[in-house]
Amino acid sequence: MAILRPQEIREMSISEMKEKLMELKRELLKEYTNKATSGAPSNPGRMREIRRTIARIYTIMNEKRREYSKQ
Repeated sequence: MAILRPQEIREMSISEMKEKLMELKRELLKEYTNKATSGAPSNPGRMREIRRTIARIYTIMNEKRREYSKQ
């Protein structure tokens, strides 16, 4: 899975963002499991990329929620 740019995330609906979050969390859990069993992650940069993408989605979700609450 490629990283999601902020513009791509902003074009998604809240429900699509939640689906993507679940998918990314599963992938991150898989990476952590691989790291724990084999001792070294296959791609350490990938774990960082996933964590940052998750944070990006949460940030944009909060921005959208604040927009809706102001209206």
